[in-house]
Amino acid sequence: MPESIPSNRTQAVLQSSKLHLLFEVLQKQGYTIVGPTRRDGALVYEQLTHVNELPQGWTDQQAGGTYRLVRRDDQAYFGYVVGPQSWKKFLHAPALRLWRAKRDNGTFQILAEPESVPRYAFVGVRACELAAIAIQDQVFMGGAYIDPHYKKRRENIFIVAVNCTQAGGNCFCASMHTGPQAAAGFDLALTEVCDAEQHFFLVAAGSPAGEKILHALPHRAATQAEQASGARLLEQTSQNMGRRLDTSDLKNLLYRNTENPRWEEVARRCLTCANCTMVCPTCFCTTIEDVTDLTGEHAERWRKWDSCFTTAFSYIHGGSIRVSTKARYRQWLTHKLATWIDQFGTSGCVGCGRCITWCPVGIDLTEEVRGLRASEAGGGAAQTQTDSD
Repeated sequence: MPESIPSNRTQAVLQSSKLHLLFEVLQKQGYTIVGPTRRDGALVYEQLTHVNELPQGWTDQQAGGTYRLVRRDDQAYFGYVVGPQSWKKFLHAPALRLWRAKRDNGTFQILAEPESVPRYAFVGVRACELAAIAIQDQVFMGGAYIDPHYKKRRENIFIVAVNCTQAGGNCFCASMHTGPQAAAGFDLALTEVCDAEQHFFLVAAGSPAGEKILHALPHRAATQAEQASGARLLEQTSQNMGRRLDTSDLKNLLYRNTENPRWEEVARRCLTCANCTMVCPTCFCTTIEDVTDLTGEHAERWRKWDSCFTTAFSYIHGGSIRVSTKARYRQWLTHKLATWIDQFGTSGCVGCGRCITWCPVGIDLTEEVRGLRASEAGGGAAQTQTDSD
């Protein structure tokens, strides 16, 4: 886990032709590298062995319910935003066996469950994703009850963040104050500058471990002009977000509008497919499954990702608490943007826009919040946001 150093970080320059050395240094330090690569028409996070596996020269186009990869006009390594996966799958596993048991002389014996966790180096972590990891740190390690499985994975991570130099069609991290620039929680942070004349990375260390890796790389101090180039790209990204969310008094807005007719409107569109919760980098709902083999000699208990959009999730003795689509969507949005703050001291949304992109019908939470504000103000339904807003 990164140990922070002062925020007035100096920046170095690493030429793009030397990026492969970062991989080599991390591997020599015993890290298993995980980063973005192209698979099945999307950018996914998988184990990488070489820099050539990065999606160089590719970008993503995103809108409500729409995602596709297209070629860029340059050879940027990180010229995309985010895909359907988040780093959550490496820290909060989608399926985890908690224990197993074997029948022995008429009783069951609990067997040891050794857990081997690689020393991961996450390469390409966006600022919004750093914020999501920090939120899950609070959920799983910030209270009286600590998740030992999450903690064990989290303590072994080296993070190479990448500042966003372009905004996606559904991004609103600027509204959530989580990006586009990584502020904390990383070991190294890269800003890729790629144009017709130059292609290099501005590098800043965010921890002693990051400084150690940086010193092992061929680098030089960044000039004022080079630092200004990076700063301009970040400012342009901040000004060109695809979406915006007005967060003023947002928690109380949702609390005041539990019976707003807007919930019925969105429920008519929602398929309760749970896509939004599966792609969300902060959602943490799980269920427990007990399974046995056909002989009854072996039993296992598994923890698996679940969603508040499923009817069974709110089932207690006598039935489900949230039977209607309206109730389940309201629960998700209100928890994400309001009650999460009461529970964990922060919003559960980081503005990555995944829930908008991967919703089959393109439901947009920023639009739903605008709709609630407009109806409360007596203005009727809010207009759908356009790219020119």
